[in-house]
Amino acid sequence: MNTDLVQGELSADQQQNLLGLIQQFHQQLPFLIDLTAEDRRTLPKLGDKSRAFVDQGLVLVGQNPEILPRSFDIDEYRRDVALVKQLEPLVLALRQLLGKLEDTFIAVGSDAYSQSLLVYQAAKLAGKNGALEQHLDGLSRRFARKTSNPAATAPASASG
Repeated sequence: MNTDLVQGELSADQQQNLLGLIQQFHQQLPFLIDLTAEDRRTLPKLGDKSRAFVDQGLVLVGQNPEILPRSFDIDEYRRDVALVKQLEPLVLALRQLLGKLEDTFIAVGSDAYSQSLLVYQAAKLAGKNGALEQHLDGLSRRFARKTSNPAATAPASASG
């Protein structure tokens, strides 16, 4: 097993400071929204090809505003395009950070789980005695098979 993938510590103060920074980030962007799964699926997406389309549309509006209906809010359109450009580096930086955070979480979780397996194996080898029995019972629940047969889950007799 590949253990000790991550070597680090996070103090309670550091964790609280980071959570505070995340809260500050939210406060700096009060316009952030949560889309539904349906919205995410159905809204038109701004991809690489669409960026050029949007840029060209903005140029077209700047040179020919009279072609648009009066109800079209050119200023709002400009603000939307500007906000996309302003958010993009933040999204890219946070994706990179989140990727590293998730990878570290997976790796350190793997470390902890692998080490717990070693602890469990060592405890099983040491045998059940008064000091280890409660711990072994707790650890062994991780590997208990789920059955729908009530007789299979009944406690074993004391003679076994």
